This record gives sequence, structure tokens and C-alpha cells, in this order.
Amino acid sequence: MRGKLLYEGKAKQVFQSAENEQELVLSYKNDATAFNGKKKASFEGKGRYNNLISTHIFEYLQEQGISSHFIKPLSETEQLVKKTTIVPLEVVVRNVAAGSITRRLGIPEKTVFQPVLTELYYKDDSLDDPIINDAHALLLTDVNEEELAFIKQAALEVNQHLQTFFDRVGLQLVDFKLEFGRDQDGSILLSDEISPDTCRLWDKENGGKMDKDVFREDLGSLIDVYDAILNRLEAAK
Repeated sequence: MRGKLLYEGKAKQVFQSAENEQELVLSYKNDATAFNGKKKASFEGKGRYNNLISTHIFEYLQEQGISSHFIKPLSETEQLVKKTTIVPLEVVVRNVAAGSITRRLGIPEKTVFQPVLTELYYKDDSLDDPIINDAHALLLTDVNEEELAFIKQAALEVNQHLQTFFDRVGLQLVDFKLEFGRDQDGSILLSDEISPDTCRLWDKENGGKMDKDVFREDLGSLIDVYDAILNRLEAAK
């Protein structure tokens, strides 16, 4: 299925599909990064967990009517997706205060946001992905006002579905990051990955962190946590 390597990022390699020019193969790596790549490590099996957990999530979102680039899993570390041109925006949806917002705005951790808070970040590693407003997004990217409104509304819909998805396996969805891309027809689709690398998850019983914060904050074994998440998802199917 793999063709030419098109791009290699922090967590994935992106290959052209050898069978369809409008499809890509995402290959998940074992690397873990934090703080915009300033902290790095590699964990045997991490790519498998990210791929399988992301597959569970995208399949669930498809069942809920959310359009995305996801087509199907190809192996334990690879999935087939539609080719999209990524819009250089990261959309962060926050249900509960944690991470950078507590430091940036002095909001106490565990503060519940009502309504849910949505933030935009400009996807540019050289600038450390700065937070931006709608006017900045329209200036810096090729989206128009209607498309930006669609992206923000789609992120809120994904949030509702993911809260239900994780609640059924005893996890609280604290916040998460989404990316969107354009397909060959110009339609905007949910893209990239959704995994414990891009979501902040807390155990509903004991409040334990069940995501990449385990690596960021040196709280324990990242692989043990990702394994526990995958086991819960497999048991809930």
C-alpha cells in the first residue's frame, strides 16, 4: 500500500498510497514529544497504541455522522486516509481547565468551562504554535468566515461525541486538539489523529492522568497508560 514518503512529523510518517493518488498511508511512530518538541523520547509499541486508539475513535465518529479523512486501518501501526491539505490551524476544545491555560490565564486546574471553551492556534513550529483569534485565522490561512465557523462548530460536535465515547470507559475528556484539511474537492474534513497524544483524559474514579501528560510530567509509564486505554476500548466494543 505504501508509496513515496511525503512527510515525516513528530509522531507519524505520511506516505502516498501506491494504489490511489487521492489516498495516504499514515504510519504511527514510537516517538513521543512534548513542549513543541523540546522534550523527546521513544517508547516501544507507542505507534501501535496511537494507531489502534485513533482507529477506534474515528470509527466511532463515523458512526455518529462526522466526516473525516479516515478510511480504514491497514495494520497495527498504519491506517489509510483520504489525502487532505491540512489547514494550518489547531483547534483546542477545553471542557475543564488544565495545562497551558492554567499558566497563561491563572485559571485554577479542574475549573469546569460553561460554556465549553474553544481556542485557535496557528500551526507553525517556528513560532511555537501561537494562540490566535478569528481575525488572525482569516489573515494567516486560506479559510473564509463560513469555513472557519464550520470548523469551530464541527469541533464542538466532535466534543459532544467524544465525551460520550470516553465516558463509557470511565474517562473524563478534559480537552483535546483537532486539525482539519481540504480534500480534492475543497471540502473541509476532520484530519490528522485523535489519540491520548492529542487528548487530555482523566480517570473518572481516581482522577489519574491517562494521556501524554504522563510523559510530560514524568508521572509513570506512558505505555502502561495507553495499554489501559486500549483495553478499556476493546472491552466496550
